[in-house]
Amino acid sequence: MEIRATTVLPADRRPVTLHTADGLELVGELAMPEGGKPAATIVCLHPLPTAEGMMDSHVLRKASFRLPALADIAVLRFNTRGTTSRHGASQGEFGEGEAEKHDVLAAIEFTEFEELPEPWLLGWSFGTELALKWGCDPQVKGAILLSPPLHRADESDMSVWAESGKPVVALVPEHDDFLKPEEARERFAPLTQAEIIAVDGAKHLWVGEPYVRRVLDEVVKRVNPGAYPLPTEWDGPWEKDTV
Repeated sequence: MEIRATTVLPADRRPVTLHTADGLELVGELAMPEGGKPAATIVCLHPLPTAEGMMDSHVLRKASFRLPALADIAVLRFNTRGTTSRHGASQGEFGEGEAEKHDVLAAIEFTEFEELPEPWLLGWSFGTELALKWGCDPQVKGAILLSPPLHRADESDMSVWAESGKPVVALVPEHDDFLKPEEARERFAPLTQAEIIAVDGAKHLWVGEPYVRRVLDEVVKRVNPGAYPLPTEWDGPWEKDTV
């Protein structure tokens, strides 16, 4: 059957709690391929919580619903400090992208503790700022940025990534509200290895199944190339979104 916007494919899913260096507990979920070790991992950094961004924002939710089964990828999602979703509320208060440093590092440390292989960051909007500012950790293999606004991250942050040589891919919607492809190419110049991909017709929120599929395909192409391109049909068992 065709994979649709509401499709939930099988995975081993469990709630997790991330512990930050400044003493907070963050609500999260880990989705793993059924019955086996994943080939790679993505750590999801969600959009701005003061604009309803959370771990359940639709692209990240669909990544967790599909990628464990379709691409053998583990998906870690969590609510940053002060953020609430249907999975629950993380402790603390919104830190304007600064205090969230501890949240990003807690997620990266979790992948190491759980021995999750090949962790990549998948940031969306505000989450791209967190990835650029705080995510260039030795444990991290690279970053994929969706709709980067470049409001908080600056040239010094990008220079850290440039010096690391780690791959950075930015998917920039043609009709983005904050940063369109042409300007993105100019602004990302200090991050010399950045790959800027303009996505025709897309908007900041990636609404519409064709755009979600494009995002997930680009993720898999970098994180686990052997599973690219993703199938659009599934002939195995289905699950329900029970949270």
